[in-house]
Amino acid sequence: MKQILFIMMLAFCAVSCNDWLDVRVDTEQQEEDQFSSKQGFYDALIGAYMTMASQDIYGERLTMSNIESLANLWYINPEATNSRVEDEDLTAHDYETEQARSAVQTIYAKLFEVIAQANMLIKYADENRDVFAGDEATLAVIQGEAYALRAYCQFDVLRLFGQVPQGATQQVELPYSYTTSIYELPAYYGFDEYITLLKNDIASAEELLEDNDPLFEYSFDELNNVTNNVTGDEYMNTRNFRLNYWAVQALKARVQLYLGETTDAYNTAMGIINATGPDGAPVIEMSGETDMAADRIMLPSECLFMLSKYDLLDYVPGVMAGGSSRYNDQLVLGPLNPGEGGMNRLQEMYQGENTGSHNRYAKWWRQSGLSDSYGNVYISCLKYYYDREEMDQRAEDDLSLNTTLTHLVIPMLRMSEVYLIAMETSVALTDVNTLYRTYMIAHGVPYPTEFSSLEEAREWIIDEYRREFFAEGQMFYTYKRTGATEMMWRDQAVAESEYVLPLPRTEYNPNNI
Repeated sequence: MKQILFIMMLAFCAVSCNDWLDVRVDTEQQEEDQFSSKQGFYDALIGAYMTMASQDIYGERLTMSNIESLANLWYINPEATNSRVEDEDLTAHDYETEQARSAVQTIYAKLFEVIAQANMLIKYADENRDVFAGDEATLAVIQGEAYALRAYCQFDVLRLFGQVPQGATQQVELPYSYTTSIYELPAYYGFDEYITLLKNDIASAEELLEDNDPLFEYSFDELNNVTNNVTGDEYMNTRNFRLNYWAVQALKARVQLYLGETTDAYNTAMGIINATGPDGAPVIEMSGETDMAADRIMLPSECLFMLSKYDLLDYVPGVMAGGSSRYNDQLVLGPLNPGEGGMNRLQEMYQGENTGSHNRYAKWWRQSGLSDSYGNVYISCLKYYYDREEMDQRAEDDLSLNTTLTHLVIPMLRMSEVYLIAMETSVALTDVNTLYRTYMIAHGVPYPTEFSSLEEAREWIIDEYRREFFAEGQMFYTYKRTGATEMMWRDQAVAESEYVLPLPRTEYNPNNI
């Protein structure tokens, strides 16, 4: 990385060699102190999840804004003075503007910040094993989560900056980082080598978490009851806020689907769907009426992995219009008035769906009350938006309700995706329709019309990714893995090169020496 060499040169210019070495020794000593206790490991792991939840990656850019702009999901008003120029550029797939380059570089840097934090945990968990003497299960959980964190972020580096997974004509080398310091350059790998390293990390996480994760002794519900603290260790509670064993399985299924390993993806997804916990009940099920009725619109009950984001309500209204009354260039789905085809964007997206009882349709979209200074009304997405007073009142009425755990969250892996993976990769139409019925019941549609062919089902599934994961950052990757040459709401054809975001100009590939 060129910026790394530049930083090192500045360091040498600013201080003598001895002073620089003193700084390096001080840093290493701080690291040693950090990882000299179990609590230090917990703090470091929590810090990695907090970085993951920052607005620069999964707190916004890779869920709500930039990634959805790449998929052409947000409306760009041609008459507005758009304050979100980067999203306008990314919607056009113009990656060379200053704003687009800055957004992409920010995402890239933050992903590798999480990766470096995970690498630090992996390093010291191996070197300081004596900290966990007599508690090897906890050590295994920490190591497993660290490997999973690295795999999760490195996979998104691949999905953003890597070549298309099938039939690529543009080859890309990418860094797979094991480094813990800016003074070390990560090696770059071709696609096949990169995939091998990614799978190795997932396998390591899987092996370490199996039988050691508290989910093999307690259910999600038991672990989420923070007042009981069933494990006796607060960190080991609320496992769906961590990359637990079943979240790793879901990540594995996501990777397998992306790579076109359909049989493996099906088996992994069905393994999650059919899994039972220590109480004999399903480990986790699809969520719908219960969550929606309680205004838990981000469906925490079906999240295998989610991020806690206590300050969501402080910044989301400035990003997505949500419950605002005035449109001020926040991200919106589009005008309420129908377009040339006689339908607005929401009608286009849900065309053919039974919206009468569809709980996502009812709870995730607002079709009135949002207008600009000219009186034009816009459709806004209500995901991540809550009435703060109403939420506080709920918590006051039910003292056992922790609204931070049930409302202020960002989904990362949901059972809805697991079901869609199983449906897309199944080779039996009866199996697909069985899964589909369960899926739609959770959406408030108890009697869906069955598919007449696997092809029909798979076409519906691609469209369902757009509906189900809007503002959760999955549609661009869906287009990319399927090699789509068209995107809904985009006039121009999509070229293969548009799916490969350019690496930051400051990036340095040592293989090119």
